[in-house]
Amino acid sequence: MYRMWYTCAAGEKPQSRGVDGQSEAPERQGKRVPAIFFRTEAGGEPVRNWLKGLPLAEDRKRIGEDIKTAEFGWPIGMPVCKPLGDGIHEVRTSLSQNRIARVLFYIDQKGRMVLLHGFIKKTRKTPDEDLELARSNKRKHQRGLR
Repeated sequence: MYRMWYTCAAGEKPQSRGVDGQSEAPERQGKRVPAIFFRTEAGGEPVRNWLKGLPLAEDRKRIGEDIKTAEFGWPIGMPVCKPLGDGIHEVRTSLSQNRIARVLFYIDQKGRMVLLHGFIKKTRKTPDEDLELARSNKRKHQRGLR
């Protein structure tokens, strides 16, 4: 009797439960901070478009893996993430051919990782114009949440 119950129960996947005992939304299961793309007023998603425009599929995969690492392991530090100030952080990805990609994000009031801006680094320091663009996108996103 015990053996039969155990094999039936052990074969089932445990359901992830939220705070209120309800099943969590599919995009949240196991993730501490689910990633979403910043969306402009016109409906464009700059980071998604940038990722799709990368010439190598391997680059997209590596960047996606690092974003996933941050989603499941948040808060996470170096070498994957680094705070840049004003609540903005960067996901750091090493690519082939000695290139480095950065995706700038912030954690919104709903606990989501909002991907604001992505670029391939060409200098040691994060360029001010890239950081300012991320700050601008963050302000736009925060205005849209109200």
